[in-house]
Amino acid sequence: MNRKCQRGVALVLVVWVATLLLAIAGSFLYSTRTDAAAMRNSALLARAESIALGAVARALLEVQKPAGLPGVWRRSPLPREWLFEGATVRLTLLDESAKIDLNSANDALLLSLLRSTGMGPDESARVLDAILDWRDADAFRRPNGAEEREYAEAGLSWRPANQPFQTLEEVRLVLGLSPDAYRRIVPMSTVHSRLPGINPHHAPRDVLLLLPNVTEELVDAYIGERDAALQAGAQPPAFAAAGAYASYAPSSAVTVRAEVVLAEGIARTWEAVAIVTPQFARRPYALLAWREATMPPRQGLPDEEGRSGAR
Repeated sequence: MNRKCQRGVALVLVVWVATLLLAIAGSFLYSTRTDAAAMRNSALLARAESIALGAVARALLEVQKPAGLPGVWRRSPLPREWLFEGATVRLTLLDESAKIDLNSANDALLLSLLRSTGMGPDESARVLDAILDWRDADAFRRPNGAEEREYAEAGLSWRPANQPFQTLEEVRLVLGLSPDAYRRIVPMSTVHSRLPGINPHHAPRDVLLLLPNVTEELVDAYIGERDAALQAGAQPPAFAAAGAYASYAPSSAVTVRAEVVLAEGIARTWEAVAIVTPQFARRPYALLAWREATMPPRQGLPDEEGRSGAR
């Protein structure tokens, strides 16, 4: 091989080595940039969650103040909003009596809840009986329900507890309840109110619409009267159309929903379920659940100061 050929081979090798080094450097820079972005996002999410935890703690302390004090925080579907170190915090303090208790609600309310997920009459009847079989103390199967044999035949490794649900997450184990249906009922369900009905003073619109024999017109008219009373600091009226499905007793359990929007554009929502125990000075509340939640669409709902929630 003459010198000219040797120089050509050497040049090709140099070009290939340089290309390889450039590719390695580019990959390293991309990986470093990706890691830096992931770390930044993680730090922002941790900051948002810390702000949400602080907002929840404040709400749980504020709600324990005497009702007669000016500016006292009330359990209400109306949200309140404020700024905290550049972040927007939007908080809703909801009594658990505003939801349908899966342990104590009557069958009509439970069936209406299941039908709201899109289930047909036969499917909702089967799931309802399976829920009742799960929470009752006996091992006798209802006509459309499920006890140990049905779970075994379905190839499942668990069996019905034959006791009340301890958490909402436990409901996922009920035979026949699909993951999609579970996700749909969770925002409207509880296991902490211990009431056979719902409290119209606190219930949001989607829960009020689950009441048998009500219409959208009746619900919207009532919400208008209720929100006007809340903004005026007055006691909300009773919802006559709710009939026997209304339970106006408050619950010691509350859900605090905290939505945090950072200046960087990151937005997340968390929900805390807590038992409020003002009688115990050293432990005025106890957290029962803490979870990240989906952010609901803004519907122009006025807040505690009467401003529109739409942006």
